[in-house]
Amino acid sequence: MKKRIIWIFGLITGIVGGIASLIGYLITSRIIYIKKKDDHFILEREKKALRYDENWYTNVRKEKISVHSPNGYIIKGIYFMPLDTVNTMIVCHGVTENKVNSIKYVRLFERLGFNTIVYDHRRHGETGGKTTSYGYYEKFDLQAVLHYLKKRLAKEAIVGVHGESMGAATTLLYAGTLEDEADFYIADCPYSDFSEELYYLLTKQTPFKTAFAIKLANLFLRLRDGYWLKNIAPRTAVSNIQKPVLFIHSLPDDFILPGMTIELYQLKKGPKMLKLFEQGEHAQSFNKNPQEYEETVRTFLHEYVLNKDQNTGDPKNR
Repeated sequence: MKKRIIWIFGLITGIVGGIASLIGYLITSRIIYIKKKDDHFILEREKKALRYDENWYTNVRKEKISVHSPNGYIIKGIYFMPLDTVNTMIVCHGVTENKVNSIKYVRLFERLGFNTIVYDHRRHGETGGKTTSYGYYEKFDLQAVLHYLKKRLAKEAIVGVHGESMGAATTLLYAGTLEDEADFYIADCPYSDFSEELYYLLTKQTPFKTAFAIKLANLFLRLRDGYWLKNIAPRTAVSNIQKPVLFIHSLPDDFILPGMTIELYQLKKGPKMLKLFEQGEHAQSFNKNPQEYEETVRTFLHEYVLNKDQNTGDPKNR
């Protein structure tokens, strides 16, 4: 009888463990192998929306770039140089997108006096990499691109980083955990903590509506991709950033809630600016409010970057 009870207990434990393992595997597969948008679809979408001008693209001065990632693959990008300036932006796209989605910002920063590098994150577009890590490995790639750029430019060059969604989280993780080497950052609709964002999305979009699912995902992410969810929390990094940061979010965003950006703004010390747009779904602030977006960035640049006192590091005429 005792042996039978032990056998039944072992069987039940094994079944429960197997189910838990299956759930953990399924959740993490959905995360690290998230379905990307088709590259052709992105290009056609941007053309139709008049954010991608084929004539401009054909004739603008540009150069394809390849940067070696410390993660073991080649990062592919384009260096747009429409202006005779050393001042340059790096633009980081969001998850499921590619560098074509970033070209709309190239035109924006051209009007503001900057050349721009756009590049594909790991496992997106033309860049290598087997998994998407929501900023954990991506921040090292951003560091590699920035180092590549700084080797090409004169010391007096002003370099900024613009990130959208996952790209914004990557930007903040880079600046707050690796090095604060750009002159300024623009974080458009970042998440403050990926574990909280994941829980929100799981309860909203899947049958997994308990915190236990997040604990399983945390363990399986560590086993399968080498990091913990706590390693993807810009809220723990943003207070380390000393350079100016412009935080942007659209209030109607129900994918990454605007409260996350407000939290990051509040945690950031030193020079910072917050803009919340009344229109726009997730990552649509620029698309829905192009003129106001441009004026916001222009104001930020003149307030915190272009009029900076080179001796004190403080903005002039504030």
